[in-house]
Amino acid sequence: MSPPTLNSDKKQSGYARILGSGAAGICEIAVFHPVDTISKRLMSNQTKVTNASILNKVIFREHFHEPFGKRIFTLFPGLGYAACYKVLQRVYKYGGQPFANEFLTRNFSHTYQDLFGQKNGKALMSATAGSMIGIGEVVLLPLDVLKIKRQTNPEAFKGRGFLKIIKDEGLGLYRGWGWTMARNAPGSFALFGGNAFAKEYIFGLQDYTSATWTQNFICSIFGASSSLIVSAPLDVIKTRIQNKNFENPESGFQILKNMAKNEGISSFFKGLTPKLLTTGPKLVFSFALAQTLIPAFDRLLK
Repeated sequence: MSPPTLNSDKKQSGYARILGSGAAGICEIAVFHPVDTISKRLMSNQTKVTNASILNKVIFREHFHEPFGKRIFTLFPGLGYAACYKVLQRVYKYGGQPFANEFLTRNFSHTYQDLFGQKNGKALMSATAGSMIGIGEVVLLPLDVLKIKRQTNPEAFKGRGFLKIIKDEGLGLYRGWGWTMARNAPGSFALFGGNAFAKEYIFGLQDYTSATWTQNFICSIFGASSSLIVSAPLDVIKTRIQNKNFENPESGFQILKNMAKNEGISSFFKGLTPKLLTTGPKLVFSFALAQTLIPAFDRLLK
């Protein structure tokens, strides 16, 4: 039997990739939007949380005194922006990474194999493809900005609708684009790389697309955890840039300087624990679901 090659993964159609990743994004937003709101508010908080009362105020803002049943519904701000952003993001990221991986396979597979060997080369190529896609994700930044502002700083809207904000702010909605790219490149590299290394070394898969739901789920845990840890400091800076009022922007370097001076180095990992416990499962869920649904849709469409 001839040895496996770096391009041994089965290729799915573009339609299957769009449908599978889009369905994963819809399921993710339906289940995890309140969790995402809590995570963003914790990352944006600049005060010390020393007791449950303060934590309650950080999470629920001015609604902290209301009955718990009512407070829960205050965790759904920006749902429209979030749904639009998340579905487009997942389609682009999960559906686009295989195309980038195929491009690298066609043009650089021998280079990766010569430099890193068979197994490492294939996994690193998948990681590199993820990093390329992660950098390009910056085109969706305005929707992410609006989602985060709705979750953490709704006063920034001042009664303006989506089209009015687009007209008024223009390219200002791309504020923080450099920090976003700086976060996405290593974050996506770690996400797809951790996932690929787990498939390669834990399950010994030659065709990554043949993984079962359980295998995809376990491998996604490795990828998601790696991604969140690697990107945490830049993610905090990005979130703080984006949650400022439109008329009072603050540069990423100024935020970095103030955080280091006033809050200490540990501030760059604010929200990491709840993020691993909340955003982690969300990312694992959608990533594993997309990897399972894409081959399933491909079989249905044939």
